Amino acid sequence: MAKIRKECVSIETLRTLVSYDPATGTLTWLPRRPGHFRGSQKVSARAAAAWNTRYAGTPALASIERSGYGHGDLMGERYKAHRVAWALHYGSWPDLPIDHINGNPADNRIENLRQATGSENMRNQRISSANKSGVTGVCWAAHRDKWSAQIKMDGRKIHLGLFTSLDEAAAARKAAERRYGFHPNHGRKAA
Repeated sequence: MAKIRKECVSIETLRTLVSYDPATGTLTWLPRRPGHFRGSQKVSARAAAAWNTRYAGTPALASIERSGYGHGDLMGERYKAHRVAWALHYGSWPDLPIDHINGNPADNRIENLRQATGSENMRNQRISSANKSGVTGVCWAAHRDKWSAQIKMDGRKIHLGLFTSLDEAAAARKAAERRYGFHPNHGRKAA
């Protein structure tokens, strides 16, 4: 399992920096006080005024990685937007990776976020771009002239059978997904 970084910003401090709307998933920068800035009282007051003019009320942690996840800097450290959303909503940093249930890494609504182990997260993936059958875990076995269905659990492939129709192979794969606790969204089409 991937090691989870220990966040440095306390929840109390986080709540003075960013607000979160759980219904929309939007994170917004809050106005800063001079105490958030270094320097003399006059310098920090100017810095706070400049920061508030430029950033207060604007989207927070809105830089987008190539993978589609939002992120940004807080107190000199990089944070993922979905982890900040979780922390603000629940009042503590997540202990596990956060899975976007619908597969959209930009959708940080609280109903779309769940803590998940690595294997749970793997059981909620979209269909691979290399898939040719249109069904995850199903491929054409030309040497048998049939459709082959398989599923991977705990690092090992489980052969589910050979089938004369794609529909039969797809049904066998879906039944195995239910049996092994895959998320219903697993194998969804890429957005």
